[in-house]
Amino acid sequence: MKTITIEGQLRTELGKQATRQIRSEGKVPGVIYGGAQEVNFLAPAAAFKSIVYTPDFQLAEVKLDGKSYKCILKDLQFDKVTDQLNHVDFLELVENKKVVATIPLKFIGTSIGVKNGGKLITKMKALKVKTLPKNLMENIQVDISNLDLNGNIRVEDVKVDSYEILNSPRIPIASVVLTRELKQEAAPAAAPAAGAAAAATPAAKPAAAKK
Repeated sequence: MKTITIEGQLRTELGKQATRQIRSEGKVPGVIYGGAQEVNFLAPAAAFKSIVYTPDFQLAEVKLDGKSYKCILKDLQFDKVTDQLNHVDFLELVENKKVVATIPLKFIGTSIGVKNGGKLITKMKALKVKTLPKNLMENIQVDISNLDLNGNIRVEDVKVDSYEILNSPRIPIASVVLTRELKQEAAPAAAPAAGAAAAATPAAKPAAAKK
């Protein structure tokens, strides 16, 4: 799995005034938690670009004053006005301690429904999982080859060894729907059938006249 290296330094001063000073220098404050102790640090804003502005799931090696921390990104804060990165939270990976991570989905194969003219609709881009750090991967592959028209793949259909998937099992993650063209083709075929059924129904006899 790809690992991004971020080089920074430990924070010696905390508080709002110190944080404003850090940001004015083009740096971003951050915190690493989940390990033996919480670590507050700062690093140049440019150092975070590769892990913040990407849809990929990556590991981060944060190097601070001669010590290295293996982490995953957990949370980001942006300025509401300038949209600049304001704060970064990392979770330190501990060998035998399970972590919760959001892993992107990668759909592979071409579904039967798409081959027959349907349209693939993806409803989820990632799944939240719980696993040991050694089992983390860049993505979860989902084979859609057998997905037919009007069919669904749900969270419960995704099976990954050593992963506990935390999303609700019945939520659909992908489906194949009828396109407009297929609906138009199906409509004329249904109309004659309805007409034929009506013709086959005997007409009601008129009521006998009263004497």
